[in-house]
Amino acid sequence: QVQLVESGGSLVQAGDSLRLSCAASGFTLSEYAMAWWRQAPGKEREFVAHIAYRGTNRNYADSVKGRFTISGDDADNTLYLQMNRLKPEDTAIYYCARKSSVLATGISREYNYDYWGKGTLVTVSS
Repeated sequence: QVQLVESGGSLVQAGDSLRLSCAASGFTLSEYAMAWWRQAPGKEREFVAHIAYRGTNRNYADSVKGRFTISGDDADNTLYLQMNRLKPEDTAIYYCARKSSVLATGISREYNYDYWGKGTLVTVSS
């Protein structure tokens, strides 16, 4: 049974750092492409970061490029999102998701992801 469980969300101040975790079970993380998405209050869910099959490539939304880093830990079967220099506009519920295909196409399309976690809330105060 595939499960994704996010954790690490918190209330922080602008400029702080935070690391989110996504514990995966029921499959081997490194054999799939994975991504982080987020949904701010009153807005649609948006793509944040993607890590390719076996970590061969990483892609980021322009809004987080240079501040966020996506990574995976094979030993723990856990996906991470290191977030630095946080801004109030980063406030959102953050979700991890498993991509249904190892192909690197359509990484910012929700329908290309087959499993989602329930999310963890990140609040950045100014």
